[in-house]
Amino acid sequence: MAPERETGTRERAATGATAAGRPRVRLDQPRAPRRRLLPEYDPEAFGRLSERIARFLGTGRFIVWMTVVIIIWVLWNTSAPADLRFDHYPFIFLTFMLSLQASYAAPLILLAQNRQDDRDRVNLEQDRKQNERSIADTEYLTREIASLRAGLGEVATRDWIRSELQDLVRDLEERYAEGPPDRPGVFPAERPRGRDVDDR
Repeated sequence: MAPERETGTRERAATGATAAGRPRVRLDQPRAPRRRLLPEYDPEAFGRLSERIARFLGTGRFIVWMTVVIIIWVLWNTSAPADLRFDHYPFIFLTFMLSLQASYAAPLILLAQNRQDDRDRVNLEQDRKQNERSIADTEYLTREIASLRAGLGEVATRDWIRSELQDLVRDLEERYAEGPPDRPGVFPAERPRGRDVDDR
C-alpha cells in the first residue's frame, strides 16, 4: 500500500496538482496570456498619432480646409438639383458631422496635452537636477578658490621678496651713511681671499 501512495504523490508532484486538486502555480514558467474582449493596441503609437492629429487641428491649413468643405457642402445642398442633394436646408447631417469631429478632436487634443505635460515634467525634473549639480559644482569651485587664496596669502611671492631685499639694502645704505666704513663694528673687515691658515 505504501508504494502506491508514493507513486500517487509523485504523479501529483509531476503534474503540479496540490492536495486540494488545484493546479500549482509554477514560478519558473511564464503565465499563459489571458484572452481579452477588447482589442489590444500600442499606447505609444496611439499617443503619437493623437499628437499628429492635434498638431494638424491646430494649424491654419485645417481651418482653411474645413471652411472650404463647409462652403462646398452648403453650396451643393442649396444650388444642386433636388434629386442630387443629400442634406437639405437645416443641414442636419453637416451639424452631425461637425459635432462628431468635435467630439473626437477634444479627447485627442487632451491626450496630446497630457503627453506634452508628461514630457515637460520630465524635462523640468532633469533641469532641476542639472541646476542642483551646477550649484554644487559652483559651491565646490568657490571653496577651492577661497582655499587657494588663503594658501597664497602665506606664500612668499617675488614682489614680496624684492620689497624685503630693497628694505635691507636701504637699511645697509643708512648704516653706511651714518659712519665711515673703517670704524670697527659697522662693517666687518673682509677676510683675505687666499687660503686660510685655520683650514689646514
